[in-house]
Amino acid sequence: MTAAIETHDLTKDYRVGFWRPRPSRALDHLTLSVGSGEVFGFLGPNGAGKTTTLKLLMQLVYPTEGHATILGRPPGDRDLKRRIGYLPENPYFYDYLTAEELLVYFAGLFGLPPAERTRRAAMLLDSVGIGAERRLQLRKFSKGMIQRVGIAQALINEPDVVFLDEPMSGLDPLGRREVRSLILKLRDEGRTVFFSSHILSDAETLCSRLAILVRGRLVASGKLSDIIALQPQGWELVVEGLSEIAIARLGGAVRKVTAIAHGRYTLDVSADRPPEQLVADVAALGGRLISITPLRETLEDFFVKQVERARAPHVVDELTPAKGA
Repeated sequence: MTAAIETHDLTKDYRVGFWRPRPSRALDHLTLSVGSGEVFGFLGPNGAGKTTTLKLLMQLVYPTEGHATILGRPPGDRDLKRRIGYLPENPYFYDYLTAEELLVYFAGLFGLPPAERTRRAAMLLDSVGIGAERRLQLRKFSKGMIQRVGIAQALINEPDVVFLDEPMSGLDPLGRREVRSLILKLRDEGRTVFFSSHILSDAETLCSRLAILVRGRLVASGKLSDIIALQPQGWELVVEGLSEIAIARLGGAVRKVTAIAHGRYTLDVSADRPPEQLVADVAALGGRLISITPLRETLEDFFVKQVERARAPHVVDELTPAKGA
């Protein structure tokens, strides 16, 4: 797979303190590779260095050590700027422009003809769910609506690579669903999407690969299937119409029984028992199966373990950044 984004030992130190400024490391020798046409999730707790990484890639700040390339070119390359889009973490626009005027303005910066500016602005506002309010001044928009406009401006030049810093921030459930659909559409068009997030369910749904950053260090990177065990570790059944005696007849595969309401139970069953057999056994005992859910390690489980491990005083200094696949 051709790399769209590569970083090599990318490091950033900031000077902190007033009387005696000292270096504080925000990013520590980050090395990763993002393939062309994939959705790549960049995860980490607050203060992990995600936004610093994006600012380095946008050349809003400069690295202390290391370097990066985007589409084979350095971040400062002028022609490259025409091929990338960027949504900052907290977008801020001209308050007295309308959403429509703002996008037309940005389209003009890319040298698009007037008719094309208007067409793209209308199309993108439709795609992010901004309707008649596109003719209102932006100062009247909520945070979630500003976020939608920010996503639209990041796509106004039809970029090959899109960088999104916390794209779901401030969005309601409908907005998050629309943005997820938009990101998948960009992937299907062959574009590369690199987004940072702390909403793990979105990353688990969207990403083909991901990386986890803690205290400026890369602690895990790779395919989701390589990072967490996707095979079920058990089954959770919700059943009704079974007595406690009938449940006991299901055997030792039932690890835990929780009463929900009168005659309704949640059963934690080991993965040794196939789901088809579980359904048949419940029916044979006169019960009714309400739902069956596989129990597996989630991205959140893995994320929490990595963060806790990296924050442990006796482990932090031993961590070696994982190399991007």
